[in-house]
Amino acid sequence: MNILRLIIMAVCLTANAWAGDKAPEWQVYFSPKGGCTEAVVNAVARAHNTVLMQAYSFTSAPIAKALVDAENRGVKVQAILDKSQLTERYTAATFLLHAGIPTYIDAQHAIAHNKVMVIDGHVVLTGSFNFTTAAEEHNAENLLVIDDKALAEKYTKNWSNHLEHSDKYEGPLNSDTHETTHRKRK
Repeated sequence: MNILRLIIMAVCLTANAWAGDKAPEWQVYFSPKGGCTEAVVNAVARAHNTVLMQAYSFTSAPIAKALVDAENRGVKVQAILDKSQLTERYTAATFLLHAGIPTYIDAQHAIAHNKVMVIDGHVVLTGSFNFTTAAEEHNAENLLVIDDKALAEKYTKNWSNHLEHSDKYEGPLNSDTHETTHRKRK
């Protein structure tokens, strides 16, 4: 029985090597104070080409700075955020907007609750971890960092589907009228 298992493993490993696939790699982090924010910042710092982000709540200054730094070194960064970012008192959406990062609002859903980044088409960051200080310091949350091209392709397709129905972010809503001066489709 053990010899049969070894033969099957060898065949699978050889097939993966011939196909040029590498085995998925993953890391897991937990909060509070488990290094989730640092893991996100480090993953973004390693980005070479693209960072696609979806976030429900986004107030983390270190993560926002890492995204802007990536954009400044030539990485194409884009963000889709929940409509709550239009009325939240503290949000990093405006910070991204002012840094020239294309930012969109997904208002089609009751809550756009995704917390995802796809980096360079092969690294996926996901889990319950919101991109906030509260998530890092106080909440019980988790973050998975998964290096898997096939999984990243699925998340990229989902991200693109959400982008299709999202509106370009032009700034926070006017607190008096709860309207923007102008909001248009991307």
